[in-house]
Amino acid sequence: MNLDRVIAVRNTKTVYRDGELCIKVFNKEYSKADVLNEALNQARVEETGLKIPKIEEVLTIDGKWAIVSKYIKGKTLQQLMTENPDKKDEYLELFVDLQIEMHSKTNPLLNKLKDKMSRKIAEADFDANTRYDLCTRLESMPKHNKLCHGDYNPSNVIIAEDGAYIIDWAHATQGNASADAARTYLLFWLSGDFDGAKKYLDLFCEKSGTKKQYVQKWMPLVAASQSATGNAKEREFLLSWAQVVDFE
Repeated sequence: MNLDRVIAVRNTKTVYRDGELCIKVFNKEYSKADVLNEALNQARVEETGLKIPKIEEVLTIDGKWAIVSKYIKGKTLQQLMTENPDKKDEYLELFVDLQIEMHSKTNPLLNKLKDKMSRKIAEADFDANTRYDLCTRLESMPKHNKLCHGDYNPSNVIIAEDGAYIIDWAHATQGNASADAARTYLLFWLSGDFDGAKKYLDLFCEKSGTKKQYVQKWMPLVAASQSATGNAKEREFLLSWAQVVDFE
C-alpha cells in the first residue's frame, strides 16, 4: 500500500490516496475502539443506500490503525464555495438538499443521538445544577430515529462526476434531524461564517418544513454536548451557547 500521496492532515490522522483507494491512518495514541466504531458506522450507513465512500478494509500500518475506503475524485463543497463565492447560495441549496435526503434514511443499529449527547454533557465542564437542567431538557426533547451525521459541514461533501458524496461518518447516530441541523448551524458559526449560518438555517427550515424555533431549542443542548472537545476558543464559545435558555 503506497502512502506517498497525502491528501489531508488532521490532528489525529493523515489521509492518503493510493490509486482508487483512500487510506485514513490514525495516530498511534488514537483509540482502537473509536477507529472500529467509525468503520462500523460507515458500513452501516452504506446499508441505507446513501451515496458515501465504500469501506474496503480496516487494518494496521506500522502499528497504526487505518480505514481503507474507495477514493472519491472531486472537490468538496467548501472548496467550491471558496473558489466560486457568487455560487455560494446555489451550493448551500445542494448542501441542504443532501442533508434532508440523509435524514430520510434510517438504520436501527446505529447508536442513539440522545444517549451520546447525554454522555458528553456528563463529561462537560458544568456545575451540577446546570448539568441537571441540560439533561432534563434533553430528555424532554422528541425521540426520532433519522440518520444523523454529527459533523455535517461543506468540507464533508465531495462533488464528483457521478454526484455528491457525504464523507467522514465517525459521529453518525440515529436521532432527531433538528439536532443534526443545530450542529451544522454551530459549525458555520465556529468557522466564522455567520451569514452562511443564517442562510443555512433558513434554507433547512424552509425545505424540511421545520419551525426555526424547534431547531434553536436544540442548539444549547448540542453546544453543551460538544463543549467537552475542541480547542479552548471553541469550548468557550460552545459553553456560552449552552447557557442560552430559550430563543424568540
